[in-house]
Amino acid sequence: MHRFSRQPVSLVAAGAMLLGAGAVGNELDVSDFENWSERNFSGQTDYTITTDDDANRVLVAETRGNASAFYRQDRIDLDATPCLSWRWRISATAPDSLDERSKAGDDYAARVYVVKRGGLAFWRTKTINYVWSASQPAGQRWPNAYAGDNAQMWALDSGNSDAGEWVSHHRDIAQDWQQAFGEDIDHLDGIAIMTDGDDSNSRLSATYADLRFRARNSDGTCAAGDN
Repeated sequence: MHRFSRQPVSLVAAGAMLLGAGAVGNELDVSDFENWSERNFSGQTDYTITTDDDANRVLVAETRGNASAFYRQDRIDLDATPCLSWRWRISATAPDSLDERSKAGDDYAARVYVVKRGGLAFWRTKTINYVWSASQPAGQRWPNAYAGDNAQMWALDSGNSDAGEWVSHHRDIAQDWQQAFGEDIDHLDGIAIMTDGDDSNSRLSATYADLRFRARNSDGTCAAGDN
């Protein structure tokens, strides 16, 4: 289990801390969790680096009514590697009675978010938060209750029908960014993971694996398959 210095930060401010070196070639594997860092929001989520039955590196996150983010600083070239893929698995979502559009309901069993800094104007930092929602339908987007329009929530999975199973995702970050913010961007400044239950005092857990950026396929898509 990895522990790092902790200090309270906002969602966008946490994104503003992400900065690093560029991707090389047509793929950047960001599952090197031992090189990630942690930042506290409200207490601390337990992040444990381990391996699955096939000896793949995975990150297990467990929260008992608290929240901290696990993040990787990197300048990620979206012209070269715009496709982000990963897989995640949850034990269960937060209670589906929560209003996830409110501060009281801003808890998610699984969250992967990508960050673009605002330069010296840290308040212009923006994020897309891909989440496993308790109640919002898959495909739904909404502003984060704490950070507003600069942090767009995006439900990829919803409810408990797939709880306990691995679910894989492949996203074209450049296209998603244009859809979420109406902006063309050529790079990100980092990626983060968070399993949080502080607003509803929920006990939640998730496992994350195989996070990587890569080039689009020959047909211009980011779907699973050969580049």
